[in-house]
Amino acid sequence: MSFMKIYHIALSAAMSLCAIAATAQVKEDFVSSPNNQPGKEYPMVNSERCVRVKVKAPEAQSVKLDIGGVKYDLVKDAEGFWTGESAPQDEGFHYYQLNIDGADVPDPSSLYYYGASRWGSGIDVPAADQDFYAVKNVPQGQMREIYYWSEVNQAMRHCFVYTPADYDQNKDKRYPVLYLQHGGGENEYGWPQQGHTAQIMDNLIAEGKAVPFIIVMENGSWTMPRPAAGAPAMQRPQGQRPPQGQGQRPQGGRPQGGGFGMPANWADGFANTLIKDVIPMIDSRFRTIADKEHRAMAGLSMGGMQTKAITVAHPEVFSNLGIFSGGTITVDDTKNNPEFAKDLKLVFVSFGSRELENRVAGFGDGTDPRQETEALAASGVNAHFYVSPGTAHEWQSWRRALYQFAQLLFK
Repeated sequence: MSFMKIYHIALSAAMSLCAIAATAQVKEDFVSSPNNQPGKEYPMVNSERCVRVKVKAPEAQSVKLDIGGVKYDLVKDAEGFWTGESAPQDEGFHYYQLNIDGADVPDPSSLYYYGASRWGSGIDVPAADQDFYAVKNVPQGQMREIYYWSEVNQAMRHCFVYTPADYDQNKDKRYPVLYLQHGGGENEYGWPQQGHTAQIMDNLIAEGKAVPFIIVMENGSWTMPRPAAGAPAMQRPQGQRPPQGQGQRPQGGRPQGGGFGMPANWADGFANTLIKDVIPMIDSRFRTIADKEHRAMAGLSMGGMQTKAITVAHPEVFSNLGIFSGGTITVDDTKNNPEFAKDLKLVFVSFGSRELENRVAGFGDGTDPRQETEALAASGVNAHFYVSPGTAHEWQSWRRALYQFAQLLFK
């Protein structure tokens, strides 16, 4: 993502220095990753959070591991296997790939995840706090896979719906709903797979830290309409072309209106799908409490910007929102949108600490999201700001954000 360029420049320089030390004295306590395909020994991670990969490519002239925006050279043995490791990585989930003679390819030994507008390799670096998304012997909710017809898009669409463990046992109970969105270059599989949404919620509910609620995870990707003849074209990222009215966010730019230099109505494509199709479908198929007090929206990065644009524009639909690494709600937002502010029950904003340190926060617009959120709270809004320690614009930041947000929601 283009707003990560500043972070990646600083990270690449620091990690390149780390790589020299890691190569010279790497700690040999590697264990296989839980993200490996069944029966595969590699990739592996050691206690220093270095990632080691091994791939057979006997005819290749060059093989590299590409993770965290940095490439690491692998070494070939007599049998044609290439092996090598990265410098220490942040805790949590990372997309990665191999570069074989200049071609970027997935690691054939890892499970595949959708990110960076493609299905590719991913690995979890063990985290000190990973217990909150571990699979435990507690009552288990369900992650349901739903197909439905969208009138807005004139096409079949697909989403995931998490229902709490007691949903099928207590037939008279109705539930609040959170609409939870992914980031740019990702899709509706992100929160169920990379985000561990079901595990986070099952554990929180079992511990009495969160009230049971339904979570809906849809594909919020979008495309801009084609410019008029002679008008400058907006940049479109690479990747498969999604259904009409959907797609990927443009890269670069400063937030204006909807964000990233886009017009204020940039989120209308997904907003129409969400409000005209998804919410009515969920309210008809599931036992929801179908009012705005019991309806929330949240998202990471692009999904956070969508959350702001949609909730501000539709105060009759939502009164709770969470923005993870995607901007913030300001006092001016509430002053300029009195209907939005009138019944606002909860605002939650979060960032990874490395995002704040590298001034990625605000996507280059110069604002301080912590100060903005604190000012919002001082104005009387129930606003909370959370910083994920030691993480950047990555899934561990957003897993932790959901964990914190869920404990505040619908209480």
